[in-house]
Amino acid sequence: MAANRKDPDRRMALRRGILLAVAAGLVLVVALISYFVPFRSMLPALRIPARGAGEARIHFIDVGQGDCTVIEFPEGDCLVVDAGDGSFEHDQRLLRYLKGLGSPKLTLVATHPDADHCGGMAELIDRFDVEVLYLPYNTSDSRYFTRMLSSAERNGVPTASLTRYGAIVRPSGAYAVCLSPNSIEETDDNDSSIVLYFSYGGTNLLLGADISAVRERKLMRDYALDETIFDRGELRVRLSEVDILRVSHHGSDGSSSEEWLSLLGAEAAIISSGCENPYVHPGMGAVERLTEYVDELYRIDELGDIVVTVSQENYVIQTRSSLS
Repeated sequence: MAANRKDPDRRMALRRGILLAVAAGLVLVVALISYFVPFRSMLPALRIPARGAGEARIHFIDVGQGDCTVIEFPEGDCLVVDAGDGSFEHDQRLLRYLKGLGSPKLTLVATHPDADHCGGMAELIDRFDVEVLYLPYNTSDSRYFTRMLSSAERNGVPTASLTRYGAIVRPSGAYAVCLSPNSIEETDDNDSSIVLYFSYGGTNLLLGADISAVRERKLMRDYALDETIFDRGELRVRLSEVDILRVSHHGSDGSSSEEWLSLLGAEAAIISSGCENPYVHPGMGAVERLTEYVDELYRIDELGDIVVTVSQENYVIQTRSSLS
């Protein structure tokens, strides 16, 4: 009888051993998959409607209190200007968004070293085919900036500084020209950030990075001397013909002066800021000025992603939810 009672115990112990071995094997398999195929590589793409033939699209992506603008050229490749703060939530969302666009190649521009602009760049470099990374002259030894440079070096991505008259041009006629900064001796992170003018099909966009009213006035003085001063060869740049403005410095009261907004005469403006952010962006003063000088004001903290579709005839602004 004693021997019979031990048999069930042995069988139970054997079953427990088998279950533990299977569980350990599963843990090992998951660990190996995670090591060789990082979790973020398996993230599903967001569902984004296909771009029409001959169209360009500009995506102002919701990355909280940070900046990220993705320009889809008619050729199909993308220009990514800033990439958010590098947080898990925003990196994950940006990766899924870019997967949804299906672009085979990316060109990256980090407008300046602050984490809310360059924090997510390293993740993009690690996960996508990046042709070149454009950097500001004013660099930094911050953790995010250093990580971005290390990722570029590890992946063999060439880097280049972008300053006034630097240009990114496509055969379709779409182009982006850098207006500022124009000196390698500038040291202020915000006012030495990269300002880009994008043009396609008669629609012009100005990406104001984080410049303040001080830099706005400098650009206006340069422009007053000669309205062709920012032209790069045959690439035409006219501040007074801006249609869409990506508002400087998340709508800070220290930017978007009346004189600047009056000169630009933009029909629409987009503010990139996070909900209930600690900087109280956008500032009430900036919002009041924008409301006075701009026909349509779009806030990413209220609307989420904003998408501008540009054809050879006109442009249309929508929230991404309305495109689904």
